[in-house]
Amino acid sequence: MRRKLRNFLPDHELILANRWLAPFQNTLLHPRLWHLNRHSVAGAAAAGLFCGLIPGPFQMLGAAICAVVFRVNLPLAMLTTFYTNPFTIVPLYIVAYTVGQWALPGESRHFVAPPEPGADGLIAWMHALSDWMIGLGAPLALGLVLLASGLALAGYVLVRVIWRAYLIRAWHRRRQRHRAT
Repeated sequence: MRRKLRNFLPDHELILANRWLAPFQNTLLHPRLWHLNRHSVAGAAAAGLFCGLIPGPFQMLGAAICAVVFRVNLPLAMLTTFYTNPFTIVPLYIVAYTVGQWALPGESRHFVAPPEPGADGLIAWMHALSDWMIGLGAPLALGLVLLASGLALAGYVLVRVIWRAYLIRAWHRRRQRHRAT
């Protein structure tokens, strides 16, 4: 399993070569941030799934901070945030808003579509997007936290179950080969 994952992850030697990351080398070169085991991979998946719902372009930064704090695989945590993209973010926010309305039964606002990126530029669109999120209020905020927590828990458990199933299958294969010889 580790060999397959290593093909997709960058080498930590890239940090040594990057002059912008040089001040953080002591923190970023911690061995647990680059190690691939079931605990590190499951924690990285949970961190990435949780931070993937952070509004705006701060998802990868949040995942990196979580990876450093919880000492889980850094590249995998950052890579996992890519489940949110321009195609999936609106449906995820609608689900989060619905979850928030369910958790706060007194709130009865109707969902309003998010603003479209216009010709005014990225900054104006980000401002309009933040106004849209503030307008949705408490149901969206609570729904985002609950949905992110649920996704993180589900991702953690799913990775642990898949890793365990892979190990059991490998043990059975090894036992069969050993009996055949």
